[in-house]
Amino acid sequence: MSTPDRPRYYAPTGGHPAQTELTTDRAVFTEAYAVLPRGTMRDIVTSNLPFWEGTRLWVIARPLSGFAETFSQYVMEVQPGGGSDRPELDPAAEGVLFVVEGDLTLSVEGEQHELAPGGYAFLPPGCAWRLWNTGDAVARFHWIRKAYQAVDGIEVPAPFVTNEVDVEGAQMPGTNGAWWTQRFVDPLDVRHDMHVNIVSFEPGGAIPFPETHVMEHGLYVLEGKAVYLLNKDWVEVQEGDFMWLRAFCPQACYAGGPGRFRYLLYKDVNRHAVLSRQFG
Repeated sequence: MSTPDRPRYYAPTGGHPAQTELTTDRAVFTEAYAVLPRGTMRDIVTSNLPFWEGTRLWVIARPLSGFAETFSQYVMEVQPGGGSDRPELDPAAEGVLFVVEGDLTLSVEGEQHELAPGGYAFLPPGCAWRLWNTGDAVARFHWIRKAYQAVDGIEVPAPFVTNEVDVEGAQMPGTNGAWWTQRFVDPLDVRHDMHVNIVSFEPGGAIPFPETHVMEHGLYVLEGKAVYLLNKDWVEVQEGDFMWLRAFCPQACYAGGPGRFRYLLYKDVNRHAVLSRQFG
């Protein structure tokens, strides 16, 4: 199944609610999952990072003991002329960048790439990279980070840059195209210990059973709306919302329409469970 020619993506713009608005919203944090609706991503909750110029971010996931512990996820907002020559300060961290708005110039090991919306970059640990907004408009992108779990005898994967329009979608069996996934990395490639994919549902598509598995998840809704089962709760979500699931949290989905429902999905994969500090 081919990727649609014109994907679209929701990106937060900040701002601040009026004093007349209701406080009640859909934000929830439980022992099994969290939902950060798009309305929580306001100016007042932005952060800054060392050595980034003209940039602010929303931290939508970070390791929390007893909850989801493997990854962090940021929504980055870079003004024209902003960016960094020292973006990643942790030499053990790998990363994925996914652009949802604007244009960025990425340099990876001295090779320059132009990233438009849908642009995707995998950056292994220790990789030398720089990122700047050389355009005239604000750029926004997701930055997912994980401490890479090296394995003796398995080489570290190389960096790569692509765009989702160049990545074929694979149908889930028996769905007649109603549920499909764009995989940026071969699932059998054990060099990779995380996957960041795009999952899409046509109207009426569903995950028809409660998935319950060891992988942690971050799900940012790029487009559309749906109802999502999180543990025991059916939650209505829309584009711009973020769902954060700990391991073994049951999940399912029904995309009622009227349009497609799509999300950017993180999961940790291809490694033994860590039993001690000496093994992992």
